[in-house]
Amino acid sequence: MDSFEGVFEFVAVAESGGFSSAARVLNCSTSHISRQVARLEERTGCILLARTTRQINLTENGAFYYQQCKQLITGLHQANERLNQQQFNLSGTLRVSAAGAFAEQYIAPALMTFAKQHPTLNIDIDFNSRMVNFVEDGVDFAIRYGELTDSNLIARKLVSRSMMAVASPDYLEKHGTPNHPNQLKSHRCVLTNTDHWNFNIDGATQGVKVKSHWRSNNANVALSACEKGLGIAYLPASTFIDSINKNKLVPILQDYWATGATSWIVYQNKQFQPLRAKLAIEFLLAHFSNWQ
Repeated sequence: MDSFEGVFEFVAVAESGGFSSAARVLNCSTSHISRQVARLEERTGCILLARTTRQINLTENGAFYYQQCKQLITGLHQANERLNQQQFNLSGTLRVSAAGAFAEQYIAPALMTFAKQHPTLNIDIDFNSRMVNFVEDGVDFAIRYGELTDSNLIARKLVSRSMMAVASPDYLEKHGTPNHPNQLKSHRCVLTNTDHWNFNIDGATQGVKVKSHWRSNNANVALSACEKGLGIAYLPASTFIDSINKNKLVPILQDYWATGATSWIVYQNKQFQPLRAKLAIEFLLAHFSNWQ
C-alpha cells in the first residue's frame, strides 16, 4: 500500500496546477502536498513535476504517470459510488454555485426537495456571480444565466425564460406608457447587468440602449426599485410574477418582448463525477422540464 502514498496528492497538483491549490482541494497543508509528492518522486525514481517560480507543469514521465494514476483513482471512486448507488444512500457535500433571483426563488427550493429525499446528503449553495474554479473551489456544478463562453465546461440547458418589460402604476401615471422600445430612450430605466435591451422588432432582434437611473446587479433589488416607481425594468418574466399578481407592476411593450433568456447547469468536463452531482443534475433537469 506504500506505493499509493502521494498518488492522490500528485493527481491533485496535476489537475489544479499548483501545490497551494491542491492543498485547498484536499483540505490539507501545502507542506504536506509537497512532502508527499517528493516522496512519490523518490520512490518512482522520476521527476514528475517541473517546478519554476511561476508555475508547475507535468514532465513527460509525469504526464504518463498522471494518466495511469487518474484511471486508478477514477476506478476506485466509481467502485465506491457503485456501492453507494446500490445502497442509494447519498453522502458527502453537494456544492453548488448559483446567482440571480431565479436561482434564489426556484433552484434553491428544488434542491430543498432533493435534500429531503436524501437526508444524509449535505448541500452547500454559494450565491455568487463570479466565475468559479471547479477544482479549487470544490464546486460540483453551477447555475448560470445567458451566453456561455468557456468551451472547457459542459453546459446543459435547464430552462429558457421569456423577457418582460414592466413599470409601476405610479411611474406610468407620471411619465406615460411607451408603446415602442425606441421610446425607452427618453424614459427612466432600472438596470441590472446591461444598458442594451434586446427586443423583437419587425421579426428581428434589435438592441435599444437605455438610460440608467437605478442600477444593481441584484435582480431582487432592481425589482424593488421598479415597484417603488424608479423606472422601467426588463428582466425574465418569472421575476415579476408575484408583483404583477399583487398589482404592484404592470406589463408593457408586450408585442416586443424577446425570448431566449436561458439558464444552464454548468460543470467541469471530467471522466468521473460524484453520484450526488449526477443525481442532483438529473433531478433539476426533470424538475424544470415542463416549467413555465
